[in-house]
Amino acid sequence: MNLYKGNSYRLGRKAALLSGAVFALMSTAYAQDTAPQAAGIETTRSTIDGEDAIIVTAPNYVASGSMTATKSAIPLIETPQSVSVITRDQIDLLNFIDAQQAVRYTAGVFGENYGPDLRFDFLTVRGFTPKQYIDGLAAPVSTSILSVGVDLYAFQSFDILKGPASVLYGNSPPGGLYNQTSRRASNEFDGEIGVKYGTDDYKQIAGTVTGPVNDGLSVRFTGLYRDRDAERDNVKAERLFAAPTATWDIGPDTKLTGLLYYQYDKVQGDTNGFLPVYGTLLPNPLGRISRSTNLGDPSNVYQRRQFAAGYDFSHNFGDISFHSNTKWSEYKERTPTGVYGSGGLIDNNFDGVPDDYRTVLQSNFTYKEDVFSFATDNRFEANLNTGAIKHNLIAGIDYRNVYSNAAYAFIFGTGTIDLFNPATTPLSGAGLNPGYPTRFNTQRLKQTGVYAQDHVSIGSLHLTLSGRYDWVKSRYLPPFAAVTVVAPVTDVKQHKFTYRAGANYVFDNGFAPYVSYATSFEPVLGTDSITGDPFKPSSGKQWEGGVKYDARGLGEGIKLFVTAAVFQIKQTNVVSTSPSVSPVFGTQSGEVEVKGGELEFVARIRDQISINGSYCYNHSEVLKSNTAVEVGAPLPTTPKHKASLFVDYTFQKGGLGGLGFGFGGRYTSSSAGSLPGFFNPVVYYGESATLFDAIVHYDTPGWRFAVNGSNIFDKVYVARCSGPAGCTYGAGRQVIGTVTKKF
Repeated sequence: MNLYKGNSYRLGRKAALLSGAVFALMSTAYAQDTAPQAAGIETTRSTIDGEDAIIVTAPNYVASGSMTATKSAIPLIETPQSVSVITRDQIDLLNFIDAQQAVRYTAGVFGENYGPDLRFDFLTVRGFTPKQYIDGLAAPVSTSILSVGVDLYAFQSFDILKGPASVLYGNSPPGGLYNQTSRRASNEFDGEIGVKYGTDDYKQIAGTVTGPVNDGLSVRFTGLYRDRDAERDNVKAERLFAAPTATWDIGPDTKLTGLLYYQYDKVQGDTNGFLPVYGTLLPNPLGRISRSTNLGDPSNVYQRRQFAAGYDFSHNFGDISFHSNTKWSEYKERTPTGVYGSGGLIDNNFDGVPDDYRTVLQSNFTYKEDVFSFATDNRFEANLNTGAIKHNLIAGIDYRNVYSNAAYAFIFGTGTIDLFNPATTPLSGAGLNPGYPTRFNTQRLKQTGVYAQDHVSIGSLHLTLSGRYDWVKSRYLPPFAAVTVVAPVTDVKQHKFTYRAGANYVFDNGFAPYVSYATSFEPVLGTDSITGDPFKPSSGKQWEGGVKYDARGLGEGIKLFVTAAVFQIKQTNVVSTSPSVSPVFGTQSGEVEVKGGELEFVARIRDQISINGSYCYNHSEVLKSNTAVEVGAPLPTTPKHKASLFVDYTFQKGGLGGLGFGFGGRYTSSSAGSLPGFFNPVVYYGESATLFDAIVHYDTPGWRFAVNGSNIFDKVYVARCSGPAGCTYGAGRQVIGTVTKKF
């Protein structure tokens, strides 16, 4: 059965995409808000105490606000929830390549659990996988991975809102979400072009240029091409990204902005490894498995194309303004061949002891998915005063219409491979070209939400009250059946009210204690195996309290922002699965809890010293489950401890003016790779690791030269073991040289 209900939706969608693309190219560039493009890093010559000096200014290194947290320009110091903002200035000065690297010095956020993955950004926030937003609208993520992998170079900032966020964004996990804001056009000429070369034949050229076309129209173009190998043998990846943008000031109170972006990825070879536990976490009598070992096939292919076009219209009516954001997106990925070491070491007599500790079973998992998405968010914002009380009010409605179509094939036992001499054998028979015969997800989802928020200021006291009601409709076909089988369509309607209440008190010295309570929900498809009723949405709730400190009052040139928080998150109505013929057999009896504390600080001192540091503690636990062995278990990829500190210093005067050095360390404790279960009774923990990073750079007006190293002492450790055949090493040493020309 076709969930499109004929061709009208398909044709309408294509027409909308075409018109959106033309509209964007002609006049607009998508943007989350209507603020002008912020000035970035600039290097100038100056004089200090009579000596020549080179000054590297990074005005946005320490963020003071985030549209992500409140959908308005409320300062972070007045926001009663933890928000981490990784700005473009931080990304450029510290030379982060992807989002997983960018969160290394952020509290409560964990990345690189699958090592240096070349396709996606795998993150967890406070124990849960966050949903990705781009410019304030939901990204067209696939069924199984909540990341679309748009390159970090595309974005001006990377915001992480921790804790429940449904009150402004609709369905989302209780750990939070992350929102990446695209580079936007500026009415001042600016640009750069840079090249990178480094470890594993890493080659990249990227650039961006912006400026005015006339008095009312500004444009920008951002592009990137990357060609690289990987730590694992027989892996090669290419990426092409292009984003033309523009901003049109129609009048003093009216602005139209928009974006068109396109990204193409191709990865050849098996990128993730899936090594056996013997020889990684556990001893193997034949020795330790090399980090470069690849048990997949060089003929493996992963291809992805994604495209988005959208606009942001704003108009000011004085104390009231109107914003309308809209985006059309297409996301397509294909894995026609996906051979990997699926079964671990061969154990023919099933006694728990491998036969020879070197022979690994291979299987072929092919996968494809298409996601078509339309998203729009329309809201009014008003700033009103009633005596001594100030109100910042927003009220809006957003809507999403998403169609996902995913299918796969799993061919078990296509061959074997030698763990210590992994020569591949050409595929043949049923495992050669299995196609995508089995349905994984065919679903149409519509979400409509209405929301309102009042940020009340009474002197130094700030109260934030938010509420939202969502209606979610989905139509889906039964999964794990042949795509050719005519199947009945299941219609599900779910609705939920979520809210947030919080308070901050901002003292004159910059300290601001706060407390908040927030809720979230996520739709759940299927039917309860015990009650027979349709699943209810899962629910999340969080208490959070802490203190923020903004040290801009310490003196000119000193910027410091600190957040210290404690929190408790509970998620209920979690589906607890049981062993059965159907992989989705379960009952909605589960409950999980995460509680902990975080400390995070970012500083930029007199354009000479940059400091990023954090510490967090997370205690996660399954409180209730229909699978008894899960009760008391921690959540996967949620370390109890993470600590990090990076300090960078740049000389300004004398012969060393413009030369700088940075050094930092990061520690992550061990964490479970999975939950225990009937088919996975033993939980394996990834290893704890202390890693060190360093950077050497030289800046002069118009040029920047840098060499940065990650895990510079090349620590070998297992980042995650999801099971006896699912172990992955953490990222090894990476050294990247960068030359950037500013103009």
